[in-house]
Amino acid sequence: MTDEEPEDSSGERGQAVVLDFLPHGRTEDDRPQYQKQPVAFALDTDEFRLYEMIVADDADIAIGDFFDIYEAPFAERVNAVEYDDLPSGAQSELDYAVEDVVEAEQQRFVDFYNEAQPITLRLHQLNLLPGIGKKLRNTILDERERQPFESFEDLESRVSGLHNPKETLVERILEEIKEDDLKYRTFARREE
Repeated sequence: MTDEEPEDSSGERGQAVVLDFLPHGRTEDDRPQYQKQPVAFALDTDEFRLYEMIVADDADIAIGDFFDIYEAPFAERVNAVEYDDLPSGAQSELDYAVEDVVEAEQQRFVDFYNEAQPITLRLHQLNLLPGIGKKLRNTILDERERQPFESFEDLESRVSGLHNPKETLVERILEEIKEDDLKYRTFARREE
């Protein structure tokens, strides 16, 4: 874990969603400064970074709450954490939170299909998505050249073989959050 000022790529304050709240702290944590202090775990909705927050005793927060991670009056200390640092409740909630973010910001993620670029001469950003090989990638590229995609439904109807474009993105985002050794990242940023 590291002390981290959460910031999105544009330098603006970032939104986050609460994944878990432990009002009595982490029972397995032997660090004196964390014993019996309320702690919450959150996901930055822009760069999909994970955070642990030591919160005030009277914090009025719940799982699923969205907040500005900089303006959260209940957060006394914010640390960036890795997936393996999350308690099991936060790990379970993560899948739902990512799906909710992708659904709520549909245009942002449809635009990924519209704007994805080659990474190397042989690899395209679209190929990083589960189930998208050369043929499906080329179909997506041809269709977006004719007309940009307007929604996940538009994508699914115009690209035969792409059965659930939203779920495909959610799966990739979760992979980027959970895996340490990925060579390419598109959605979830990691500390260098």
